[in-house]
Amino acid sequence: MTLTRSEIERVLGPIDEHLAAEISATEATTADLTMALAWLEADEARVNEGDHLPTGKVAELIGILETADDEEGYALPPSQPQDWAQ
Repeated sequence: MTLTRSEIERVLGPIDEHLAAEISATEATTADLTMALAWLEADEARVNEGDHLPTGKVAELIGILETADDEEGYALPPSQPQDWAQ
């Protein structure tokens, strides 16, 4: 099932329509998006803890979010662990 813009914004906060469409097109889950955001916020720490590098949809989402952050000025939201548990 494709993520809705509302579901995406629950994880990322407000985003533009283009970024929402790009994320939705991956057919990733909320869990995938949450994991991608967690990796972007603490990738070095996760590797140091022995976590394997992300693959599949999570890796695809990381690429989209990194590109959006670099090219479109989209700022990753601050960590909101209470949202991740949903």
